[in-house]
Amino acid sequence: MRIVTAGMGLRAGHVLSTLLAAMPEAKVVGYYDPQPTHADMLGHPPRFPSIESMLSDAKPDLYCIFSPNVFHLEQMRLGFEAGVQMFTEKPVVITIDETLELARLLARHGGVNRAMVGLVLRYSQHMVDLRSAMAAGMLGDIVSLEANEHIAPYHGAFFMRDWRRRDAYAGGFLLEKCCHDLDIYNMVTGSRPAQIASFGGRKSYVPANAPRTNEESEIFHVKKSVWESVDDPFHSDGDIIDYQTAIFRYETGSTLAFHTNLNTPDEHRRFCLMGTHGMAEGDFVRGYLKVTARDGRRLVDQDYTQGAAAKGAHYGADEMMCADITKYLRGQAASLPVSILDAMEAGIAALASDEARFKGQVVDLSDTWAKLDSFGLRK
Repeated sequence: MRIVTAGMGLRAGHVLSTLLAAMPEAKVVGYYDPQPTHADMLGHPPRFPSIESMLSDAKPDLYCIFSPNVFHLEQMRLGFEAGVQMFTEKPVVITIDETLELARLLARHGGVNRAMVGLVLRYSQHMVDLRSAMAAGMLGDIVSLEANEHIAPYHGAFFMRDWRRRDAYAGGFLLEKCCHDLDIYNMVTGSRPAQIASFGGRKSYVPANAPRTNEESEIFHVKKSVWESVDDPFHSDGDIIDYQTAIFRYETGSTLAFHTNLNTPDEHRRFCLMGTHGMAEGDFVRGYLKVTARDGRRLVDQDYTQGAAAKGAHYGADEMMCADITKYLRGQAASLPVSILDAMEAGIAALASDEARFKGQVVDLSDTWAKLDSFGLRK
């Protein structure tokens, strides 16, 4: 298995080294990145001057895309034209128009199996166990959900200093960071948002809240940034939010209230799903999943604070993702827990949430879903 990558940052180094550990027959044979930072994690594979030369000369079996979001669509277009299997980091693209163009490319070049996507929460032990509980009928039909993703100040400051602070590069915070979460709630409801309302803005990372001492300032520089970065998260030119609340009504009639905040000292990433026959509550950060029947019986009580789920990035899900991708690429599994179409649908939900926030109106997605479905990608 010959692998190449566009983008050689920390995420590329981590995911590819994890994949190589799961798949010893694989080898990274080239990369393209004008500003590489973590090539050492992969033994300094050959560096190519362009993606075109890398795809033609390295003769890869798998082409990975770990570059900033703004570059994904064109870099994927080159992969389609080269006829190579792809893996792309989330979010796949940064606008609804780009999503529809990607759908056109997928329809023209063989469908959704042409590209895998790094929505790792689908692979997590939390979601493996939740899917099992749902399949066993423990929850019944999903009626309503509440969920959040709250990140600590060191992490929020990273977003305010990094290239991800700019909608033009990342597509917005909800798209860049919370697309994992929106994807799993699409999965849970078995549908897509039909209508979305959203409110939010920036109140924490503003000049009035800048730290007054060097010691306090250190908190906001723990996580390093490289490309297009700035030093001060409180005086940056970023245009992303630092808090947002969105309300979703799904095609099934289920509803979700979702809240994110980038300045949460005791961070958590919680979900609570209420069904007709039971409920499920869990937290990725605090490491648990509980399923309770409507008569009060506790049907599932998982503690993930020990073992594999407590270790590694994304609550152990990176390792689980790479293990599943290895089986898939070896032909030992027919499918993966998440598809690039799932990622595109989660992306549309995030982008529509920002549209609702900008306009101060409820956004109806029926026309957008009709356009996406016209490409025939759904089974």
